[in-house]
Amino acid sequence: MTSNRSNQASLLVRIYRFYRDGFRRMTLGRTLWKIIFLKLFILFAVLKFFFFPDFLATRFSTDSQRAEYVIDQLTPPAQDYTTPYKENDYDRKP
Repeated sequence: MTSNRSNQASLLVRIYRFYRDGFRRMTLGRTLWKIIFLKLFILFAVLKFFFFPDFLATRFSTDSQRAEYVIDQLTPPAQDYTTPYKENDYDRKP
């Protein structure tokens, strides 16, 4: 059983070293990762302010009004509600 654990540990160490050495030797990859992170920052941080205004703050003045609106939107009233299924004589097994 101990050899199983040592094999798993050595596998994890080898995987870690593989990625560590790979990232150390990257030249073009580092530039590409920087571009990717810059794009993600622009997408989530900058564009959020322009395209996603604070809807609740502009429409409601108090927290209780905001909470009531959110609850109303998340829990719409049931339409065409029917009574729960009741077992009748036809469904019973003899």
